[in-house]
Amino acid sequence: MYCVKSRQTIEDTIKKSRFIGIVMPCRSEREAMEHLRSLHLEHPHATHVAYAYRLKTEQGFVYRCHDAGEPAGTAGKPIFQHLEGKDLINVLVAVIRYFGGIKLGAGGLTRAYGNTAKKAIEAAEISDYVEWVQVPMTLDYGQMQPLEYALKKWEGRILKQDFTERVRLVVELPAEHLSVLLQSFPAAADFLPEARPF
Repeated sequence: MYCVKSRQTIEDTIKKSRFIGIVMPCRSEREAMEHLRSLHLEHPHATHVAYAYRLKTEQGFVYRCHDAGEPAGTAGKPIFQHLEGKDLINVLVAVIRYFGGIKLGAGGLTRAYGNTAKKAIEAAEISDYVEWVQVPMTLDYGQMQPLEYALKKWEGRILKQDFTERVRLVVELPAEHLSVLLQSFPAAADFLPEARPF
């Protein structure tokens, strides 16, 4: 599985209609809906804002596609097929259309939406999908420096920290490094976390 690192936008004109393809990472349906609301605000005069997303959540895989008023199956589905074909996860692809006055027909629409999505995906920086875990920990002050060093090595980071008699914190790191973290700091992990997809 793969994901995109950041938002990417491309633009194309097909028979006087303006098509804007946008690909962006997202971690949840809520985040996907927030992105879509923003796109509607950015493009208030667009004729259609079709989209598809594919997410890996704690409840399993979630995917949706929407034709946004185009004939059924001519917009959302061709966008989704490129997400699935590239095995992309935690990604939203939207194709915004400004109608130029010439009808494209069902086949033309399917090609236009699909090709715009494909070009947006090809323009994006794609990387391997990484499963992340969050681990609550309690450490002595003397263990902080070794932990910070280890997290750099394992591509992890500290999300929260609270300094009292001991240090309470939450760290996030790729799931593949969880076992070595627990071996290196056996008494520090408050409980074994479940993997959280990001």
